[in-house]
Amino acid sequence: MKASHRGAGLLLGLFSALSLPLLGASPASASTPTWNLEAEGQQICTQGTWFTYAFAPVSGTWSTPIKTGIRDLPPGSYMTDSDTIPPGTNERDPEDGALTVNGWLFVQLNPAPVGEYTAEIYATDGKSTQTDTIKITYKDRCY
Repeated sequence: MKASHRGAGLLLGLFSALSLPLLGASPASASTPTWNLEAEGQQICTQGTWFTYAFAPVSGTWSTPIKTGIRDLPPGSYMTDSDTIPPGTNERDPEDGALTVNGWLFVQLNPAPVGEYTAEIYATDGKSTQTDTIKITYKDRCY
């Protein structure tokens, strides 16, 4: 009796594996995001304490909320607010290529030694996370 159950289980598994591509359901395609973080390597210059913002625009189409944020800020600095982008669509304008900024990050930059720091902007839908860098430069004068 056990041999017939195993044979039936093997046949069912083989049938399932062969029929998934025919039905258009592929495990690999299910995990491919249909949206992109387009933060595009931003830069900020500061002379010390400064409240500022960065962009976290997302393009494409998505059906679950996308949480945006920034991490790895210079010591003592922190994110004060960020956006959760509701399900929707955001595409570039076909005439000028502009993209609506639908993700905003607000940051408190506190004093740090003169130099360059690299932080990371991220967007996640809970299944997929995308990142881009943002360069934060502390100088005696920014102009």
